[in-house]
Amino acid sequence: MPEVLVVSDSSNVREAVMAALPDTGITVREMNHGADVGPAVKVRRPDLVVLDQQIGRMGAMATCSELHLEQGAGRLPHVPILMLLDRRADVFLARRSEAEGWVVKPLDPMRLGRAITALLAGGTFEDDAYRPVTVPLH
Repeated sequence: MPEVLVVSDSSNVREAVMAALPDTGITVREMNHGADVGPAVKVRRPDLVVLDQQIGRMGAMATCSELHLEQGAGRLPHVPILMLLDRRADVFLARRSEAEGWVVKPLDPMRLGRAITALLAGGTFEDDAYRPVTVPLH
């Protein structure tokens, strides 16, 4: 049974993520602080970590970077990370922190569900719902 660790200091965000989970018997652990993620992953590795961009004192980018550093040093197992971004311009932060996927708020249950499914299957997910449309000038 897959396990997803949802990290946000907003109960609304955590509830939105849980509502978007595919109905496949996924176990959910919830956390409020980014600083608690590394120790939690060390104790019990989840199949996916979902990080809200703004998490109190340690946001998603710092948490994601710390997880990757600890993984690179062999102190933590690899865990795919899905970042929940506040705006399209924050995609740069998700790419820089090497997150396997991201979704731009407002959270749409369909996009969020597709992202979670893709990452649990070992893939990646880049939310293109808010990609600017370029109109050619004649």
